[in-house]
Amino acid sequence: MAMTVHVDIVSAESEIFSGLAEMVFAPGEMGELGIMPRHTPLLTKLKPGEVRVVLPGDEEETFYVSGGMLEVQPNSITILSDTAVRASDLDEAAAVEAKERAEQAMKDRKGEVDYAAAEVELAQAVAQLRAIQGIRKKLGR
Repeated sequence: MAMTVHVDIVSAESEIFSGLAEMVFAPGEMGELGIMPRHTPLLTKLKPGEVRVVLPGDEEETFYVSGGMLEVQPNSITILSDTAVRASDLDEAAAVEAKERAEQAMKDRKGEVDYAAAEVELAQAVAQLRAIQGIRKKLGR
């Protein structure tokens, strides 16, 4: 039996996932992280993107996070995010609309604050679309 680590993925609204995993992949601020059981303790920021949890038996669950924090302890991994959603629950039409809205806001910017907010919205929408595409790819659609 493969080694496992306990994983918790929590959003501002609720706990999205809690269980054992063989490996977790997350979008760290400085690049993609791959975390296995007994990993060195780590605390890092996450950027918007896809979190993949490899479950025992080679099953995989995919989640979208809007950014947040990742804490790694030798026997646990905790992901805290304002927004965390199972990738299968993402709304592709809403993500496309948000992306288009953010791109238009960046073109019509009225100030640096508006531009920065539009950049954040665009990054989140693009990350959601990538998570949706990842699910489709795994399902062969």
